[in-house]
Parts: sequence; C-alpha cells; structure tokens
Amino acid sequence: MVSQLLFGEAFEVVENINGWTNIISKYDNYTGWINSKQFKMLESTIQHETTSNIFPFIEASSSQGKIMILAGSSLPNIIDNICIINNIEYTFAQQNKNLLFSDIETIATQYENVPYLWGGRTPFGIDCSGFTQIVYKQIGVSLKRDAHQQAEQGELVSFKEECKCGDLAFFDNDEGRITHVGIMLNSNKIIHASGKVRIDEMDNYGVMNKEENQYSHKLRIIKRMVS
Repeated sequence: MVSQLLFGEAFEVVENINGWTNIISKYDNYTGWINSKQFKMLESTIQHETTSNIFPFIEASSSQGKIMILAGSSLPNIIDNICIINNIEYTFAQQNKNLLFSDIETIATQYENVPYLWGGRTPFGIDCSGFTQIVYKQIGVSLKRDAHQQAEQGELVSFKEECKCGDLAFFDNDEGRITHVGIMLNSNKIIHASGKVRIDEMDNYGVMNKEENQYSHKLRIIKRMVS
C-alpha cells in the first residue's frame, strides 16, 4: 500500500486491468492502483467541497445506511450538513467544525498514539507524511503526499530557534534523501509518526527518542507552510 483514499476524495481513471484501476488522485496528484469494486464514477462535476474534521470520525446516514466518515475525508457538494454524491444524500450527526491554522496543535495531538501504518492517512493507522498532510488538510492547506515532496513546499526557516508551532521539520537518511517529516509544536518539541504518533524533543541535530535514549532522526531542514 502506497497511500489511502478517504471518503469523498476524487481521482482520474487512467486505465482498468483485470479488476484493478490505475488512478491519479485529484487532491495530491498521487498515482496508484485501486480495486475496481471500491469506487463509483461521478455522474456530475463536484462544485465545491470541504474537509471533515470531526475526530476520529463523524457518523452519516443515507438511503444506503449509516457510514463512519473519517477525519480528513472530503465532503463534496455539502449544504446545510448534507453531503450529496451522485444524488445520494449523506446527513451528518454533527456539525463540521470551522478550523484555522491556530488549531493545528489541537488537531495534531488528537492523533497521538495512533499506530504507524505505511501509506496510512487515517486515525486507525498513519505514516509520517500522511499525518502532516491530513492535519494540514483539515485547516484547508494542501500538502503533497510524500515527505520529500512536501519538503519542496513552503518557506525555509533559517534557524530552529525561529520555528513556530505548525512548521514542518524534515529529516534525511545516510544517503541524504529526505525520508521523514513531523510537525513542530514549538522550537524544542515535535509530533510525528514514528512507530506511532508521538511527541519527542528535538535539538539542532535531530529527534531524541527518550525511551531508547538515542536520536531517531537527523534534521535536514525546517519549512513554514503558512506565513
């Protein structure tokens, strides 16, 4: 698994082969294969959409029964708490929240202790760049899918001491390739998906894992996604 599509996320179909469909995600232009049984073709163009930000999920009811819609899902054509897809109305049990960048710490820390899952983007399993992408999606800021792609976005923070809550810290491996990303809570603490979503201390060298009493990731750069 390289990534996950959540409820309401659209994509372009490239080709179909033996029950599998090659796609390009509308949200981040990520490519991959999805089982052809797991989606419906849209009958009309999506006019507008928002992001579900009720953690870990919001319950919706429709003519097809109840469904749990995970935080970070897309809600196309939503009006008055009703999301409409292919003329099917999904009515939500709760009002979606209006979240801002100032809420980013609250959003991120909700995911604490969520288990690490390669390619994951949900409260039931998430990887490092999936975590940063979904947190930012809930405040209306689009990030690319992988850590090295996200590192190409935003503005460089020159010194760690200047970083603010919400800045992204990127880490590289021995070959110099960026392989990890996390969200700074302040200039000395980071929340990131490493084994699980966890809060660790960070200095100019990298992330210190107190449980193992050693550095787990080597700092490369810090970027600011929202000025």
